[in-house]
Amino acid sequence: MALLDPTSLPLVRLHPVANSRNEWVALRMDLTGGAAPEHASDDISALFGAPDLLAAIAPLDCVLHLADPAQLTPNQLSLLPPQRVVLAFAGGALAREGTAQRLAALADAGYRLLLDGPLAFGKARPPQVRAVSLDCRIGAPVAGSLSPAFGPHLARGVDSVARLAECMRTGFTLFSGDYPLDRTAARPQDATSRRRILGLLALLASDADARELELLLKQDPALSYHLLKLANSAAFAVNTTITGYAQAIAVLGRRQLQRWLQLLLYARSEADGLPNLLLPLAALRAGQLEMLCKRDGGDRDAQDLAFMTGAFSLLDRLLGMPMAEILADLPLPAHVVAALLAREGVLGRRLALSESGPDAALLADADVDAAAWWDSQLHAHHWAIQVARNV
Repeated sequence: MALLDPTSLPLVRLHPVANSRNEWVALRMDLTGGAAPEHASDDISALFGAPDLLAAIAPLDCVLHLADPAQLTPNQLSLLPPQRVVLAFAGGALAREGTAQRLAALADAGYRLLLDGPLAFGKARPPQVRAVSLDCRIGAPVAGSLSPAFGPHLARGVDSVARLAECMRTGFTLFSGDYPLDRTAARPQDATSRRRILGLLALLASDADARELELLLKQDPALSYHLLKLANSAAFAVNTTITGYAQAIAVLGRRQLQRWLQLLLYARSEADGLPNLLLPLAALRAGQLEMLCKRDGGDRDAQDLAFMTGAFSLLDRLLGMPMAEILADLPLPAHVVAALLAREGVLGRRLALSESGPDAALLADADVDAAAWWDSQLHAHHWAIQVARNV
């Protein structure tokens, strides 16, 4: 990704948008923070002016939230291809003169439009904008009240699996929020499966011999399935079908094998089941921490540990047990343990930053500037998208 001027970038976080099949289909970017229209235009120029953003998140769309369509000038629109960018505007913008006409012009130009939140008092929804975006942290509309003919409708701020189910009943088909982190969503592991996972984690953390990994993989049909699927995927273009563990290990290479296995732990559902949304989130954290370490000049071993820290950071959600218990028997360096347990040290502060998003104080505490944040975020999303598509 291109290096950017730290002074030219707003502190913006990308938020995954998934469909009802637990597949990422877009990333949300919110520029509604009350900035004046000319400042929002500057932000769009900084974020979309270089080719990196839409290239990094391909083939996903970008849902761009703005306060008012008046914030978009012809020059700004030239940076936002309608086939890749969905425009969401605050419903209250309809109170301003000319907003309905601007929305109609955007629809005629081929943009997909969403109206976000309540409409301005006394204003009707324009016929060109029938799709809804809504912050559902305070509740969803009445079940069945959103017509699928006018969607897809986006529910954001979905913070639990219970709220997700409620939003689905309402008629939303796109979802964004922290519901993948809901601890009630963790599928309980039986004792044998849990011991096997912890054993594999210990082997990965101790740089175990490939034969030891192979012996344990043979005991885990779900993990073996995902590993063989990965080795035969487009990510590793090989001309021979991979049918055995030794072949898979040889194709992936030891370093890549360990990295993929750290992530494949999250893909333990049945072969025909829904993807686990913890998988791309773990990949996202792993990729961002690795990239920040690389930018600091960290060597290969340091980058591997940064990657492992991000990848392991959701194990407590996956296994439904305290992180301290998971780490008790893993031979991890002290600074990795401190990062995972207490968000301490450079790795810990950067993990906290990856979890919560950009904040001036957190950035300073983690010794990360705006350009480093943005560059590492693009790298991490590119990596997470590839992981989700190949597992």
